[in-house]
Amino acid sequence: MYSFLAWIFIDLIFCSLIIFTKQQYTPDWSSLDKRPLPTWMWWAWKGNNPNPDTVAFMNKNYPPDWTYADFAEQFHAELYDPNEWADIFAASGAKYIVLTSKHHEGFTMWPSKYSFNWNAMDVGPKRDLLGDLANAIRNRTNIVFGLYHSMFEWFHPLHSN
Repeated sequence: MYSFLAWIFIDLIFCSLIIFTKQQYTPDWSSLDKRPLPTWMWWAWKGNNPNPDTVAFMNKNYPPDWTYADFAEQFHAELYDPNEWADIFAASGAKYIVLTSKHHEGFTMWPSKYSFNWNAMDVGPKRDLLGDLANAIRNRTNIVFGLYHSMFEWFHPLHSN
């Protein structure tokens, strides 16, 4: 009996916390603007607050002239199995997936003639990672396959200023 009453008491406290902390949300900019962005997101994004452990790791493991582009040759995707990914997505109950097909630095996951040899076919894995996954999803599942494609490129000459 004591255990039952304790659970009821805990449930009442929990429910009252939900009621008192519930904020009204409306689908408009005013409501969205009331929700603060986490400051850590901008620190990580802009690099204004580098993690000393990360800097120490880079200094210890890479030469001083190492660039972002140098990492591409280390990207092999040797354990990438699109069929396994498709099976995992299907088993999870996913209705759709969205792959980042091109990131802000311009690297494409498919052989693009517009990516100045900065793509998964020319550098790194030497294969069409996007096409392989698209085929696996379409051939093995009923999942809708979507793509995210960033138009802005950090290193593109048009955006260098």
